[in-house]
Amino acid sequence: MNVKVNLNSQDIMAKVRRELAPDRLPDKIRFFVLLNAGLFLTAVGIQLFKTPNHFAFGGTSGLSIVLARLFPNLPVSAFMWILNLVLVGLGFLFLGARSMGWTIYSSIALSFFVSLCEIAFPLSGPMTSDTFLELCFAVILPAIGSAIVFNIGASTGGTDIVAMILNKYTSIEVGRALMLSDLGIVLAAAVLFGPQVGLYSILGMVLKSTVVDSAIESLNLRKVCTVVTRDPEPVRDFIVQVLNRSATEETAVGAYSREPTYVLMTVLTRRQAALLRDFLRRHDSHSFITIVNSSEIIGKGFRAF
Repeated sequence: MNVKVNLNSQDIMAKVRRELAPDRLPDKIRFFVLLNAGLFLTAVGIQLFKTPNHFAFGGTSGLSIVLARLFPNLPVSAFMWILNLVLVGLGFLFLGARSMGWTIYSSIALSFFVSLCEIAFPLSGPMTSDTFLELCFAVILPAIGSAIVFNIGASTGGTDIVAMILNKYTSIEVGRALMLSDLGIVLAAAVLFGPQVGLYSILGMVLKSTVVDSAIESLNLRKVCTVVTRDPEPVRDFIVQVLNRSATEETAVGAYSREPTYVLMTVLTRRQAALLRDFLRRHDSHSFITIVNSSEIIGKGFRAF
């Protein structure tokens, strides 16, 4: 009887593997693609929404918008190149290339993408007459881009280099120092572009951190799945062999039937949870599953302590 169950389980796993046929990119390529996608989204937000409305939320993009007003012969991308190259030079001087890692690439790539967007999407003014709508997209696009970059363990460069230098050589609280510098840029925008732009910039600066945190939480969202079944082997094999995850298994007793059963608990991505649910529906319809959202999974195989 046990041999028959094992053969059935193996047949099911072979069939499922043929159906799913995983085709993931190698981790390094995936990292590079996500990094550039995040930087490009940030650049699109800068060119299409921040620059035409003079929204200076801080950072190198905000300072570049202010400088472009003071020196109108140069576009925003030119000042981003200048500022980011200067910051990369300071990073080399005070931190060394090894300490900066991908921050060097991010600083240069973001400047390149902003220049590319200026060529691809030339704008002489805002796309719409609704300033608040433009503000929403000026916040959301760079926030999502930054969240993607932060979530893979990289940074968007720019003022992050200043933060790294301050953290290494001074006792200044980095977060407060960067907040004060961003506030200074916002005040400069208010003086140059008027109080309305200044107030929108303050609102954007506040919203940006909130949206970035929410976006990172959404990217980190995982599904805690608990499966109750009388035939745990196919479920266990599917989780381990097909989804490449692990699970915790324990024996239990049905409160109503008093018959022995098994409980498997695992943590999956949204797609994996959907695959597990579909697997149970097709191959173990007498089982049931509970799925709970969680964005804080800490431990081996997930976020480090």
